[in-house]
Amino acid sequence: MSGRTGYRFSTCLALDVQAYGGNNDRRQSEIQHDLPRLLEQAAHNAGLDRSHWHFQAKGDEQLAVLPMDGRAEPRVIDDYMRHIASGLHQYNRVRVSEAWLRLRASVHHGPVEVADNGYAGSTVVVTSRLLACTALYRALRATDKADLVLALSDQVYNTTVVGGHTTLSPDAFRPVKIHEKEYRSVAWLWVPGDDVHRLDLGGDGGPLLEGNEPAPHSTQRPEMSRQDGNHAGASQPSHNTQEAPPTGKPDGEATRSHHVPPAVHGHHVNQNNFNDTVNAPGSVFGFGGPRG
Repeated sequence: MSGRTGYRFSTCLALDVQAYGGNNDRRQSEIQHDLPRLLEQAAHNAGLDRSHWHFQAKGDEQLAVLPMDGRAEPRVIDDYMRHIASGLHQYNRVRVSEAWLRLRASVHHGPVEVADNGYAGSTVVVTSRLLACTALYRALRATDKADLVLALSDQVYNTTVVGGHTTLSPDAFRPVKIHEKEYRSVAWLWVPGDDVHRLDLGGDGGPLLEGNEPAPHSTQRPEMSRQDGNHAGASQPSHNTQEAPPTGKPDGEATRSHHVPPAVHGHHVNQNNFNDTVNAPGSVFGFGGPRG
């Protein structure tokens, strides 16, 4: 038995191959040979040193535990994911669709301990639950422009993405409800090379109930295209102001009795000038200078 190392704050990254079990023995062996090399090359291209990472491999899955030093996590979410997406595109473009390599990924952070039979701590459990969530499976099946989908925990999204530690816009992510075994929370999905907001995720992709719904950061949504030879690695999202309409309440949740007002966009706002007392109870006013 190894000595207990104690819990250390870490970033957990989990990856899983789509439909691995449906491959024959030879193809499974090829995937186990090719996947680690693709990930190593992506890490090198992203400027990441994986010599200090701890790994737990399981055929078509890989769990990586890396020190939470303030530098690695933003680069994992941003550069590493982009280079994995690019590597998958280069890998798949010379193969028939039945031999494509496609991945789901998830990231969470918190205390982790190296244990006798792997890794201990709720951080690892949450990372696994995110990887197994239905919305992530549906996102990978729904996209025809990407080979990688990523789920961030609410904590990682707010700390690292909303906090401005990556080059990614918070609006490139889509919030979805998660209910995997004992875990209930919100996850944030990103699809490098595609617009996650256009994907049909079924009930798991519907709007969140009031009280659990994260505040939007803007009304913009990215539009990204898959380009041959440059898949998501260096592409930058363009934006529009079209908001997807609500698709209904999450499964199993009671409908709220009060009305939730829709999002308001700039082109829906009317400007009026008042020079006297105004009696308008319940109205909302904004004040701006000459430029609005």
